[in-house]
Amino acid sequence: MEMARRCVPYTPVDRPLADLTLMLVSTAGVHLREQEPFATGPLGDTTYRVIPGAVDSANLMITHAALAEHYDRSEAEQDINVIFPIDRLRELAAEGLIAGLAEKHLSLMGYAQKQRAIIETTAPAVAAEVDRSQADAVLLTAG
Repeated sequence: MEMARRCVPYTPVDRPLADLTLMLVSTAGVHLREQEPFATGPLGDTTYRVIPGAVDSANLMITHAALAEHYDRSEAEQDINVIFPIDRLRELAAEGLIAGLAEKHLSLMGYAQKQRAIIETTAPAVAAEVDRSQADAVLLTAG
């Protein structure tokens, strides 16, 4: 397959947020403490981690390329909700502002130099995970 930039069709929201189940997808390098950390070498990491929907946010951590220019993780290391707002979304669900959260969420490390692998392998796998989740909407967060 030849790599090319393709436009993603605009998909307007056709229901109120209160009727939507949300899934978090992040490129901030968030993962469970017991999961394998993301590779932080010079080529980055093209894999992703599945985060259970019922996760305790205290069990989440960040592994991202250590280069200072990637992003300042200091605030997120104090409160993971800065980049992976799982607890804030639970609060919105409890208030009825969203219908709820998906049974799983996804995280990648945004620093990855193997663009062909991302386009041909990672992105389709992540899209399939999102599709299988039956979430109504995805909240994307970056690091």
